[in-house]
Amino acid sequence: MTEYVHGYSEREALRLSEQADTLEKLLHRDTIYPPGAKVLEAGCGIGAQTVILAKNNPDAEITSVDISSESLEKAGENVEKNGIKNVRFLQANIFSLPFEEDAFDHIFVCFVLEHLQNPEEALNSLKKVLKPGGTVTVIEGDHGSCYFYPEGRNALEAWHCLIRVQAQMKGNSLIGRQLYPLLKESGFRQVKVDPRMVYVDSSKPELVDGFILKTIIPMVEGVKDQALEMQMMKEEAWKKGIEELHETAEPGGTFCYTFFKGWGTKEK
Repeated sequence: MTEYVHGYSEREALRLSEQADTLEKLLHRDTIYPPGAKVLEAGCGIGAQTVILAKNNPDAEITSVDISSESLEKAGENVEKNGIKNVRFLQANIFSLPFEEDAFDHIFVCFVLEHLQNPEEALNSLKKVLKPGGTVTVIEGDHGSCYFYPEGRNALEAWHCLIRVQAQMKGNSLIGRQLYPLLKESGFRQVKVDPRMVYVDSSKPELVDGFILKTIIPMVEGVKDQALEMQMMKEEAWKKGIEELHETAEPGGTFCYTFFKGWGTKEK
């Protein structure tokens, strides 16, 4: 597993929560499990997605795991704050899960595979603890799907730094486009992938605020130190790039990004 590219700061925790809230309907409207279902959420982080998953499935039994004890502590606080009772947390490595085979009816993975050096190995590990006939749901972004206006040269360069820093850390921020082959190669059946685009202009003020200003720009700003240390950009150009990204949130600006949601079934 690679280091989490965005870090574990309070600012990043806030960004993750803002992202989850802003994208809830787009990404989670059809993540519904039957009452009594045993669901494993792999890589829950601070619980931003956990809260939505649990609220939408109040009668499911959810087990959420993460490798970071610090993130799990925050996840527990988030769940408690929201009055959620159907989640238990465990510290665990996705590549060596502490569960018996066929332990879960369904598996949910959101914004995790992009940070792994061996995502197919992770899917194979998850498949072992999934019951025959059970499903896996995977959600990932794809930074290569991003385009915006005005398209400032420094803004483009800063955005590409985000991609390059994650690649240097052995992650893959372009993984959304690979979900279908990854699920197929991991042996899942009935695989399907649904692209879900976020398009933002000034007629959508809630997305201007929640997506551009509170999710996207802070995500780029989060790799500033690595990008400058790796000499991908000079500091003045970086500053100009962030200013140009802010222009996409102004009345004449637009921003577009695509997420990918995939499903697969374990063979009976």
